[in-house]
Amino acid sequence: MSAAGAGFIVTGTDTGVGKTVFAAALAGALEAHYWKPVQAGLDGETDRETVARLSGLPDDRLLPEAYRLASPLSPHRAAEIDGARISRTALRLPDVRPLVVEGAGGLMVPLRRDLLFIDVFAEWSLPVILCARTTLGTINHTLLSIEALRRRDIPLLGVAFLGAANPDSEKTIVTMGETRRLGRLPHLPELDAGALARAFAESFDRQLFVARR
Repeated sequence: MSAAGAGFIVTGTDTGVGKTVFAAALAGALEAHYWKPVQAGLDGETDRETVARLSGLPDDRLLPEAYRLASPLSPHRAAEIDGARISRTALRLPDVRPLVVEGAGGLMVPLRRDLLFIDVFAEWSLPVILCARTTLGTINHTLLSIEALRRRDIPLLGVAFLGAANPDSEKTIVTMGETRRLGRLPHLPELDAGALARAFAESFDRQLFVARR
């Protein structure tokens, strides 16, 4: 198993599943560096700023984005509007460890019209943590995502569930997907760094993310 010494990719089955909150919790728990390579949408709080607020990490652990795109759209379209072209070279992994890298939306989000985020994940060769909702539709979306990762030989550490408990859906996913249930992060009535750190510690075994030699 790859481990925190090599870093992790945090992605989701879709946009809005809560992967930024999970990435903040994980990066904070591991005292890792956090990197969001492509930020699409600059109005309001960016994902990096959210992680800064929720992780408790110092500023030097929050790495600057490779691309900051103005429009809250798919990265390929946001880049076109900004007159930019997303380059594989600019998406090389930072030489820092441990590292938590957050994708944008789901696996098949296009960075260009000839490049998907999952293609870059395959080049990075880091283990993926797949964030999934617990609501209706999660079984289909999550199993499709697991299949896409395996077709490209991308290592999957396991699934992190987000939301209210749904034991049958969670069990169905990990059984049929032949993967690990990492834990479930519930919705928090008051979301701040302290509450998130406590919820992560209660819901996840930190040893699952620590190097094994």
